[in-house]
Amino acid sequence: MSRGVNKVILIGRLGSDPDVRFTPNGAAVARFNIATTERVPVGDGVWEDRTEWHRIVVFGKLAETCSNYLAKGRLVYIEGRLRTQQWEDNQGIKRFTTEIVARDIQFLDSAGTTQREVGQPQKQNRGTTEANMMPEDLPSVPPTDMEDDIPF
Repeated sequence: MSRGVNKVILIGRLGSDPDVRFTPNGAAVARFNIATTERVPVGDGVWEDRTEWHRIVVFGKLAETCSNYLAKGRLVYIEGRLRTQQWEDNQGIKRFTTEIVARDIQFLDSAGTTQREVGQPQKQNRGTTEANMMPEDLPSVPPTDMEDDIPF
């Protein structure tokens, strides 16, 4: 039996500060949007920038870290999976939303390019605070090993 692959990798900028909330059992959930822009040909050697917005959701300690260190405009690498949710609105119409559930987030620029400095946490929605993780403590993508004896 074959299994499918559900993996998304994005590099983009936050459109706003993360919105962090806490579940009744105290688990953090952060939500934010990022924009990715790519150049596409539109004809006759003319290129145009096209921007896509992606909804991101993060859970647990990683969500708390996002709350402390991410802000609007920050460049991030995100690795995760797609999740689609379905619901009915007030008029009984089925609605869908697709979001990326992040498993790994790396900060790609310095905090000096954002509205908030690293180390100055954003206000949290619960009374107790936990020790802040520094960005270098986040899980990262392992470097690709290039072998010197490539046969071509």
